[in-house]
Amino acid sequence: MKIAMLARNPDLYSHQRLKEAAETRGHRLDIINTLRCYMNIAARRPEVYYNGEKLEGYDAVIPRIGASVTFYGMAVLRQFEMQGVYPLNESVAIGRSRDKLRSMQLLSREGIGLPVTTFAHDPKQTEEVLQLAGGAPIVVKLLEGTQGIGVVLADTDRSAKSVVEAFRGAGVNILLQEFIKEAGGMDIRAIVVGGRVVAAMKRTGAEGEFRSNLHRGGSAQLVKLSPEERSTAVRSAKTLGLNVCGVDMLRANHGPVVMEVNSSPGLEGVEKATGLDIAGNIIEYIEKHARPNATKTKGKG
Repeated sequence: MKIAMLARNPDLYSHQRLKEAAETRGHRLDIINTLRCYMNIAARRPEVYYNGEKLEGYDAVIPRIGASVTFYGMAVLRQFEMQGVYPLNESVAIGRSRDKLRSMQLLSREGIGLPVTTFAHDPKQTEEVLQLAGGAPIVVKLLEGTQGIGVVLADTDRSAKSVVEAFRGAGVNILLQEFIKEAGGMDIRAIVVGGRVVAAMKRTGAEGEFRSNLHRGGSAQLVKLSPEERSTAVRSAKTLGLNVCGVDMLRANHGPVVMEVNSSPGLEGVEKATGLDIAGNIIEYIEKHARPNATKTKGKG
């Protein structure tokens, strides 16, 4: 097969592993800088160009689109979809996962465990939404944040109100979420490929840090999931329509709660923590499912 990967940094561990896994299995994988693509949006002849050449003949496309370039990246991916190229994750599904509020609403509708989450526009409603979320300590989270950036723990109602008013005064959209104290600064990331959990790791935050992101100095180790945690991860992926994703969960007293569903999960932490070949699993999934015009939405939505 001939596979395109939309990614800005070809040297990242995840991108090199996917390329290695594809080539080991006899495929060609081209890493294409998403922002250097340009499109000809013509009737019945959608085309994508890169470095002056038309991109054609691809059997599948792996979108590794950074959060900061979501809008343009999804436009490029849609163009591939309209050409009939099979996407590992469809543009519509990525859009659902990148919109934290929308993804929470969709997961909530399906009865998937979530921390109590509140959202409001008017800063005058700060006290009301604080109480809805259970009061301090409370997590204030930017809708557009990634890798733990834009996530603040407010220890008191007074500090929470100050943080909320500061963010809203700057015109930034935020969520307020219940703080799951019993998680103890640890979370679980389950990697779902094709409707099944292929690996899971427990991430522990650095000393004095309530966020467990590896980019913020956290550590990772192999973890065994409970049947409920495994089911929650699979249902979350299905709800958002993602073939491959990382589902981040906390262990609350009342069961697993989903914090985020990542459509482009990093592979380094989980492969090193578990010793499993996640990249190989992903390429194998593409082998089984890639075929022309298999996109459900074909660039719609």
